[in-house]
Amino acid sequence: MAETSKTTTGVTVRRAAHAARAPRGSGFRVVGAVLVLLMLSSSVPSALYVLYQQKWGLSSGTITVVFAVYAVTVLAGLLLFGSLSDTLGRRPVLGGALVLAMVSMALFAGAGGPGLLLAARAVQGLAVGLATGAMGAALLEMAPASRPALGAQVNSAGPTVGIGLGGIGAGLLVQFAPAPTALSYLLLVGAFAVTLVGVVRMPESAPGAGGGFRVVPHRIHVPAGARGRFTVLVLTIVAVWSVGGFYLSLGPHLALSLLESTNYLVGGATVALLAGAATAAQLMLGRTEALRTAVLGLCGLLAGLGLVLLALGLGSAAVFLVATAVLGTGWGAAFLGSFRALSTLADPAHRGELTAAVYVFAYLAMSVPAVLAGMLTNIHGLHRTSVGFMAAVAGVCALALLATLRLAARIRAEGSTA
Repeated sequence: MAETSKTTTGVTVRRAAHAARAPRGSGFRVVGAVLVLLMLSSSVPSALYVLYQQKWGLSSGTITVVFAVYAVTVLAGLLLFGSLSDTLGRRPVLGGALVLAMVSMALFAGAGGPGLLLAARAVQGLAVGLATGAMGAALLEMAPASRPALGAQVNSAGPTVGIGLGGIGAGLLVQFAPAPTALSYLLLVGAFAVTLVGVVRMPESAPGAGGGFRVVPHRIHVPAGARGRFTVLVLTIVAVWSVGGFYLSLGPHLALSLLESTNYLVGGATVALLAGAATAAQLMLGRTEALRTAVLGLCGLLAGLGLVLLALGLGSAAVFLVATAVLGTGWGAAFLGSFRALSTLADPAHRGELTAAVYVFAYLAMSVPAVLAGMLTNIHGLHRTSVGFMAAVAGVCALALLATLRLAARIRAEGSTA
């Protein structure tokens, strides 16, 4: 018994020594590439939804259901397997997620109707949900010692960079390359295979790696003393991801309608414009105080939504593109500020539980309103539904802005009396 304990201890010590000696920079870059690729692959179908609708006669409601399946399965994977990499290790979890991602890309490439499309989206969602916790932790653990904040920055900007690249890349391939419903996915299978080799070769960074396969679902909990602030800040999360869900499901169709274009690059470019503006805002405001960033982002969201409504009223494609850029800037800043403020509401031991609660609201906001919008589009048309959707989200943004300003004033007052 004692000998077994010594052996286990020796293995643990050797593993820790190996991790300490291994170069962190290469592993950090590999995990960053996995993050961008997974997010890139998640936005590729958005650029193809219009083509799927035309090719298979799908309704807008069906398209938003396909999108919602992705959001729901990401959430399920995150909540079920979000802490798996703490015991099994970052490498095996990321490796498994990449294998699932390749399976989903193959399903997409072979899809001949909505059935396989739904299956592909579900497997893709599980892959992203499985990888999310491992990627976030590995980026923090492997960040260069000279730039320790880089891990958090990549965690924040990586998703929007990937979404933007996926939108524009898929749009280009669909418009100008052969096999439009297969080529993007086949290229991604190759890219995922290359990153899988990198994951296998990178050092293990999880302190408790090697503990075996233990599924411990994330507990969803908001500390009692933080529930008031959580309610205020989560309004911003809901507004942000309602906009994101709409643009990633129906945004390309709306852009093509306003531009009166049949060029599929337009749809992908719309997603890329939103995500690119979000990334730029996050990079510019990375050192700004969290609540101030959230307030600036909400102001940007309100301005962008107002411009979208103006574009829809005028039927102006130019105004719509400007509106999308403004909206993306607000989207990125509001998410960054609110998420940073939310992350401070719990002590480190319970931060995972709070983060799980945030993701529940984020993915529900991404999926449920988008599905409702898709269903209403079948009844009232895309134009009228978009007007109603943007007006409703603007109302949520206005409420969130007022509540956040009051919260910031109360925090300042408490600080001045302390």
